[in-house]
Amino acid sequence: MHVESIKLINFRNYLKADINLNRKLNIFVGNNGQGKTNLLESIYICAFGKSYRTNKDKELINLSKDKAYIGINLKKNGFNKFVEVKFEQGKSKKVRINKIEVDKISDLFGILNVVIFSPEDLKLIKEGPSERRNFLDTEISQIKPKYRYNISSYNRILRQRNNLLKITQNDKSKLKVLDVWDMQISNIGAEIILSRIKFLNKISKISKNIHSEITNKLEELELKYSPSLDIDVNLDKNEIVKVFRRQLKNLLERDIEKGTTTIGPHRDDIKVLINGIDSRAFGSQGQQRTAALSLKLAEVELIKEEVGEYPVLLLDDVLSELDLNRRKDLISTFKDIQTIITTTDDIELKEVEKYQKSIFYINDGKIKPVE
Repeated sequence: MHVESIKLINFRNYLKADINLNRKLNIFVGNNGQGKTNLLESIYICAFGKSYRTNKDKELINLSKDKAYIGINLKKNGFNKFVEVKFEQGKSKKVRINKIEVDKISDLFGILNVVIFSPEDLKLIKEGPSERRNFLDTEISQIKPKYRYNISSYNRILRQRNNLLKITQNDKSKLKVLDVWDMQISNIGAEIILSRIKFLNKISKISKNIHSEITNKLEELELKYSPSLDIDVNLDKNEIVKVFRRQLKNLLERDIEKGTTTIGPHRDDIKVLINGIDSRAFGSQGQQRTAALSLKLAEVELIKEEVGEYPVLLLDDVLSELDLNRRKDLISTFKDIQTIITTTDDIELKEVEKYQKSIFYINDGKIKPVE
C-alpha cells in the first residue's frame, strides 16, 4: 500500500500543493514552522477523517480562506483509491471515496492504513490512561472498522446512562430505566474489552521482540490490560457481560452520587512494563521513548499481519531523537515500505544515500523536489 500523490488547497499554510510521492522513502527537509508536520497531518486525516493535532476542523483551514481541501491517490491491494476531504467554515467536513460522498466518517477506516511516530508519542507512556485508550481505539479501528462503530455506540449509551444517573439523584422513579442501559452498555462494553485484549496480546508479543532488539536484549517490554472491572482477562463475552452488569448494580449508589459511570472500557488502561517495572512511574525518558518506538514499530508489523500489506509509515521529526545507529537501523528496517520522513537537518540524508527515495525541501508551505 502506498500514497501516490497528494493535493492540498488552503490547508494550514499550504495555499496550493501537488506532490507525487516515491513508493519507498520520501524525505521532507525544512526548518521548524514551514509545514512539514502539516503535510503528514493531511495524510493522517485521509486515513482517519480527523487530525491527530486538533479537534477543531476550522484550524485546518488557512487563516485567509474559508475552505480547504485534501485529496490523495493511493494504491492498496493492487486497486487505486481516491480519498478527498473538504472543510468549510461553519459546516461539517465532507469525505468522498472514489468521488462518492460517505455517510459516516467511520466509512473511511481501513481504506488507508497509517502509522505515525512523532515526539508527541512519548505521551503514550508518560501521560494518563486516556492516551493509551486512544492508542488502542485508533489502531484497532484501522484493522477492524466495526470496532469504531462499537466505540461510538458505547459512548452514546454512556452519555445517556450518565444523564439518567444525574436525573435519578432527584427522581428515584427513574431507577428501573437504568436496567435497559446497563444491559446495552455491558454488551457493547464486553465486545470492546475482548477486542482490546485480543489486540494487546498480539501487539505485546511483537513489541517485546522489537524492544529486545533495540535494547540489545537488556530490557524486556511487557504490555498488560488493566480493566476497571474486576475481571479475569481470560473470560468469554457472556461471562464479562454478567460481571459488568453485577458490578454496575453494586456500584449504583456511588454512580448516582457522582452522576457518572465509574467502571467500564472508558476507564481502562494499559500497563507498560520494562523488566517488570511500570515505565510510566519509574522509567527514564530514554526508556519511555524506546518503549513508545517499540509499540509504534509493532503496529506496523501487526497491520501487515492483519490486512496483508504494510501501512504507510509517517516519521515526524524523530530521527534527531535517535542516535546514529538507531537511525540507520530504523531506516533499513522500513526501506521497502512507503515511509515519509520529516527532518530539519539534511546531514541525516547521508544515511539514506543507497536507498530508493525522493527528497523535498519545504519553505513556508512551498514544496520543492530535489531533481
